[in-house]
Amino acid sequence: MIGFRILKRRRQVEAELVARFRTVPVANVSDSMSRMTAGGASLRPLHRGGVMAGPALTVKTRPGDNLMIHKALDLATPGDVVVVDGGGDLTNALIGELMIAHARKRGIAGIVLHGAVRDSAWIRENELPIYAAGISHRGPYKDGPGEINVPIAIEGMVIEPGDLVIGDDDGILCVPFDQAETIYAAAHKKHAMEEKKMQAIEQGKDDRSWIDATLARLGCAIEA
Repeated sequence: MIGFRILKRRRQVEAELVARFRTVPVANVSDSMSRMTAGGASLRPLHRGGVMAGPALTVKTRPGDNLMIHKALDLATPGDVVVVDGGGDLTNALIGELMIAHARKRGIAGIVLHGAVRDSAWIRENELPIYAAGISHRGPYKDGPGEINVPIAIEGMVIEPGDLVIGDDDGILCVPFDQAETIYAAAHKKHAMEEKKMQAIEQGKDDRSWIDATLARLGCAIEA
């Protein structure tokens, strides 16, 4: 029945690939996906710092209710990222320090919440990655409905169960399961190129000629 479903995750990215993605910035992965996908500017890191990567365990819940989030935390396996579509509503916090402590004890790699959290000072003092759209002291309800391991969307970014979800200080990104290897290869190459460019900048050897070439191509008039 739609609204009360707990499904099994049929596939997920491998741990070895997850580990490789942890070595490249989210921005490089985003560039390698043609900058067409993002979780939205409202989803910001609230934890102390550090990167997040893992297969998505998805949750869809009505605004203000966390019943299925509780169940998802119990179903998650070590290394999972629990991704919650809470409708972006900030009226009620859907998780706080007790649920996050439980998630940390279970080895969950992070929580992404299109909704609000509370106990934000406690979250800032800890390193378990928590990304959320806002903060509210008002607690949640626990009545449902909700669904686990169904496709969800957060501000246009579609997340399927088992897709790779990554995050750093710049935000979060979902890498589709069937494209993860190809995207990693492109992101790794992009990251290596940027490292070389940084070295050139530090050595005063950065080639800036492309700027004038682009302006000339666009017909820009530059006074002498």
